[in-house]
Formats: sequence, C-alpha cells, structure tokens
Amino acid sequence: MASVHESLYFNPMMTNGVVHANVFGVKDWVTPYKITVLMLLDEMTISTSITLLDRRRLNKLILPLLQSPDMTLSQLIKTVEDSCPQLAYTVHLRLQLMADGELKDMEHFFDMLPSPFNETESEAHKTSVVGLFMRHMVLAYNKLSFSQVYKLYTALQQYYQSYERKDSPAAEPAEDTDMELTNTEELGGKMEKEELDLEPSDDEVSTRGPLSQKQAEYFLAQQAYLLKNDENKALDPAALQKELNNMLKFNPDFAEAHYLSYLNSMRVQDIFNSTDSLLHYFDRLILPGGDSKSNGDEGCGRSLRYAALNLAALHCRFGHYQQAELALQEAIRIAQESNDHVCLQHCLSWLYLLEQMKGSDSTLTEHAVKMAVHFCLPYLASLGIQSLVQQGAVGGKTANKLMDALKDTDLLHWKHSLSELIDISIAQKTAIWRMYGKSTMALQQAQVLLSMNSLEPVNLGVQQNNSEAFAVALCHLSELHAEQGLFAAASEILKHLRERFPPHSQHAKLWMLCDQKIQFDRAMNDGKYHMADSLVVGIAALSKTEGLYRKALVLKARNQTTEAYKVLQRLLLYCEKIKGTEMTIRVMLSLAELHWSSSCHAVALPLLLRSLAVSREYHLQYLASECILHLAFSQLMLGIPEQALNILHMAIEPILAHGALLDKGRAMLLVAKCQIVTASSEPSKQQKTQALEVAVQNLEEAGTYFTKVDCKERVRDIYYLQARLYHSLGKTAERNKCAMLFRQHNQELPSQGVPLITRL
Repeated sequence: MASVHESLYFNPMMTNGVVHANVFGVKDWVTPYKITVLMLLDEMTISTSITLLDRRRLNKLILPLLQSPDMTLSQLIKTVEDSCPQLAYTVHLRLQLMADGELKDMEHFFDMLPSPFNETESEAHKTSVVGLFMRHMVLAYNKLSFSQVYKLYTALQQYYQSYERKDSPAAEPAEDTDMELTNTEELGGKMEKEELDLEPSDDEVSTRGPLSQKQAEYFLAQQAYLLKNDENKALDPAALQKELNNMLKFNPDFAEAHYLSYLNSMRVQDIFNSTDSLLHYFDRLILPGGDSKSNGDEGCGRSLRYAALNLAALHCRFGHYQQAELALQEAIRIAQESNDHVCLQHCLSWLYLLEQMKGSDSTLTEHAVKMAVHFCLPYLASLGIQSLVQQGAVGGKTANKLMDALKDTDLLHWKHSLSELIDISIAQKTAIWRMYGKSTMALQQAQVLLSMNSLEPVNLGVQQNNSEAFAVALCHLSELHAEQGLFAAASEILKHLRERFPPHSQHAKLWMLCDQKIQFDRAMNDGKYHMADSLVVGIAALSKTEGLYRKALVLKARNQTTEAYKVLQRLLLYCEKIKGTEMTIRVMLSLAELHWSSSCHAVALPLLLRSLAVSREYHLQYLASECILHLAFSQLMLGIPEQALNILHMAIEPILAHGALLDKGRAMLLVAKCQIVTASSEPSKQQKTQALEVAVQNLEEAGTYFTKVDCKERVRDIYYLQARLYHSLGKTAERNKCAMLFRQHNQELPSQGVPLITRL
C-alpha cells in the first residue's frame, strides 16, 4: 500500500482527473520529522531559560532544518544537542510523550501551536521563516482526512521507535507500517550499536519518500555547489545517485534532478548514464517567462541548440570526436537559424577545442577571442587568450610574451571577478615556468595560488575552489619537493591531494599519475628495477607516452638495449606526430645513452646536437642544459676533456639554480671526471695535486646530492672515485674509509654490469 503522502499528493500522472507535468503542486506536507521540528520551534518560542548564545546558535540552525531533507531522529537530536543540549532533551521528552500517548495528543499539539496571524512580536510572525513554515504545516494538517491523520500518527510512533531501537539493540524490531517515509529507519534499527554513527551517513541523508519543493531545491543546490567547489564534501557518486533516483521516482519530470544526475555520472566517467541524464534534462526543461510560450524559435529552439552543444561537450570529454563534431554541427545549424550569436560563440570555442583534441592545427582561436570581446563575453575571451598562451608555449614563444598576455587576462579576471579563471591563469603560469626549467618561479606561482582566497561566496564550510587548477598546482609542488629529495613533504602533499580529490573524483588522475611517477623515480634511484617495472603498468594506464618512456628506462637500466631501442624509436615517432616537444627531447637523450652503452659515442653526437637545437628553438633552458651535459660527456669519452669542461660552464649554472638534486649530482660528477682527466696533463705536480683536490671537493658535493635522493648506486660510484683519488694524493686514511664505504654499498647493491665510465 502506498504511503499517505504518496497517495495524497504524489500521483504524477493524474490529480483530480487532470494530467500534470510538475508534481510539486503542494508547497509542503506533514511528516514525523517536521512535527519534531515544530516541537523544537514551539519550545524556542515559549522557553525563557535558553541563553543568548544558545539562541543564536539555534537561529543559525533553523533554516537548514527547514530546507534540508528529512533526517532521522537520532541525527536531529544530535544536531540540536550541539547547539543547546537542554532543548534537545525537552524535544525528545515531548516526542516520547506524544508517541507513547494517543492520537488526541497530536491533535492537541496542532491546536496549541502559536498562530502566525496573531503573534506579531514573536518569532512565529506570519512574515517570518518560522511563521511561514508553521502556516504550511497547519494548512497541510488540516487538509488530511481522518484515515490519513491516523497513518501520520502511526508513522510518528515508528519514527520515534526507530530511535529507541538504536539506543537498545536488543529490542525487537517493530512491525512494518504503511508509511513509506519511515521505512528507511528499519535498516538502521537492525544495525549493531557500534556500527551506528550519529553523523549523517550516505545511506541516511534523506528519507525514502518524496521531498517537498523547497527541500528538493535546497538539496540539489547544495550538492551542485559542492560538486563545483569541493567535491570531497558532496555525497559520493553512489549515494547521490540513489537520492536522485528516489527523487525522480516521485517526479520523473524534475529537470534539475536529471542535470545533477548528469554531473554525477560525469564524475565517474559513466558515458551511458551521463548521456541519458543530459537528454532527459533537455527533454523536460521548461523555459521561464515568455520563452516557454514560444512556438519554437526562441523556446524549444533555444533548448535544442544548447542541448546539442552540451552533448558535443560531453562527447569531447569522453574522446568521441566524430560524435562530438556531429552534435556541434547540429548546434551551429540551429543557432544560425535563430541568429543566436552567443551560442555560436560557444560553438566556436568548442570547435577549436575539438580541433586541438584531434591533434590538428587550428586558426580559430584569435577569431574566437575577437568575437567574444565584441559580444562582451569576458569568460570566453579569457579562455581563448589562455588557449593562445598554451598554444604559444607549445609552439616555442618566449616567456615574456606569454606572461604579458596572461597579465592582460588577469586584468580582465579581476575586473569581472572571474575567480575560476584567476586560478587557471596562475596554474598555467606554474606549468609554463616549469616547462621552461624555472623551478623557483614555478614554486612561487604554485604558492601564490594556494595562498589565495577564492572570490566565490563561502558556503557550507567550503573555503576555496577545489578545481583542476589547485590539483595541478599541488602536483607540481609534490614533484618539485621530490626532485629536491624532500620525499616526506611530497608524501604529505599527495596525502592532502587524496583527501581533497578522492579516487572517484574527476581530477584524481592528476595526483595518481604524479604519485606513480615519484614512486618510479625513487625505485630507479634505489636500483629496485623490479619495483619500477611494476609501476610502469599504472603509469601507462594514466598516460600512454609516460608509460612507454618509463618502460624504456627500465629496459635500459637492465641492459636490454635492443628492446629499449625499439620502444624509444616507436615513442619518438609518436611524439613527433603529436608534437610533444619535451618528450621528444627526452627520448633523443635516452637514445644517445643507449649508443653510449655500445661505445658509439660519435653516433650519439647528431642526436644530441639535434635535441640541443630543438630545446633552444623552443626556449626550454633546462632541457638544453641537460643536452649540454650529454654533449660534454660524449666529448669526454671521445678524448677531448678540455672542450667538455668548457661547455659544461654553459649548463652548470641553470642546473644548480633550478635543477633536481639528481641532475645536480650528475653535473658535479661529470665536472669531477673532466677535472681528473685534465689533471694528468698539468705541467707541474703541484698543479696536478690542486686539480685533484678540487675534483675531490666536487665529488663530495655530488655525493651529498645523491645521498639526499637515496641514489645508492651513484653514491657507490662516488666512493670508488674518491678512494682512487685519495690513493693518488697519498691520503691513506681517507682512502681506506672510502674503500670501506664502497665495499659496503657494493655488497648491498651488486653491479648491474654498467661500467662507471660509460654512464653520465
């Protein structure tokens, strides 16, 4: 049998013989939860023992209690106890007396409620929030028939009994009633006491029955706001979808619920449900005002073109480029027929993104920016400029031009209070500085973003946007700390990322990839190639290019030269096709290192010169410094250490200023090797001794860097070279100490068959 509320108000297909599309015809209705809230308001009105501080806390609590979905009694009592324990006890006692009494007690309660029309000085005045709520409750109660009043009282008894069952797990479960709204309490009553939690859980957030119009609107607005600004505080996807399905069960034509279902499905990359919910939303969308009365050009036509545009955006996010292009063409056609320039501008922006995702060059961006400025669309204009900046960074524009363009967009953001775009702009600056090899500037920009207060209104305990920009900045911070050997700090940042962006959130892939890359680098530094190999699969699942590159690194470290060469060649062709400049340079450097292992240093030179030319063409200073390091090592192996030492001065400064500790150690080790070789050509013994002592100091510095990043193989090499140098200098004690340390490391890490002299 259906519940009293469903039978009285919720017949979606027909009411009094008339078919209705919107079932929210009745403003509100009486439920056991709302009777308890009425008791709370009544006590607040008549009680004189409540302190001023408690009354302030209770006044802040009123609006959420009136608008939120029905709570269980345990949740309600817990919420009131946090503000005023005395009042929570009084409300609990009154509800107990009513539930243990008779039906006339509930009748008497409604008769004795303060009248909003007579109480002009109290909080229950007819124009107040409390007064309006009481009026709705009294009117809804007076419309109930006797049988419906009896069912409501039975539901009230079960509402209280479910709370009692939670306090006494040994109690027998009560019999089922016809009230569907209270059936959700049965599962909670059967749980063990230690499993109960008075805080709202995902399974107890709302009731199984229909929500009122205000409750539904408040719930949807709250969850939509949290999904945009702080996804971690929103319901998890399964619980939210459960609540939305329950809402749509009573009102299938509730368009906003379908749209929130679409957003929720996008969180978990559910293509079927997200597409279905989006289509249902636009099928049921009712335009406000006169647009809804239009015969098609402005009413239905507007819905159709924006429906096609949103469908194109959906397919773009899932990588269905052909379907996205078809939907976008449909949106453009309808917008042109309706002469809707704003919609056309949105279509133009998505057309550019679609071309960019497909990997083809597009000249639509500048035109899109001009048209957006012409139609006074600052959001689209700023996005277009930032796309141009990103395109310029990939295309090799200088940093000063890119920063000037971003400065102009920042003025536009602050003028129009575009908080989200301010975050994106700073995150993009962080990525640009990181790409150009300026880690100090990247660190500064990331700190600026994380220290900023959002311009968005602060609601529901949300302090700032948890957008993709914050995830990008935190990932950069984590990688920068890991590069400097601060693995504990990097781990803390990743832990915060897990909490802020749970695995089911849409930006979780960013920190997952960052975490996998840091673990891979640590395993490679520590010589644990089996662990690094196991991480390659996870990296490849998140990024194809990174996965192939890391696989080649593992194969190269294991001296599987042929397999590594095949993987790198395949990756090089792919990166040149997609114009991935950074990865192309790194692949060429790895190929040169493979030639070193075969003693083909002359063959590696063309690759190194080509990578140096590309890095300088695209202004990638840090990668250019790495190319110079590799060139210097090749020259050392070809027997021209003086020339290698000369060009090292071009690369040593950027690496020591902005480089990772591993690269700093490699640079200082190479300097020391060059100094050792050139020392043999010194004319006097004193000069030779001085050169060797300087080399020892450089080796000491390199060893410090390698120790901080836990690179034991490199530390072992340092001890070996130091022992040889101390032996040449006649320092027996230092030589014996270094030899002992080398032996300890060599026993822990047996040689992988890579001679010291053939590795940078």
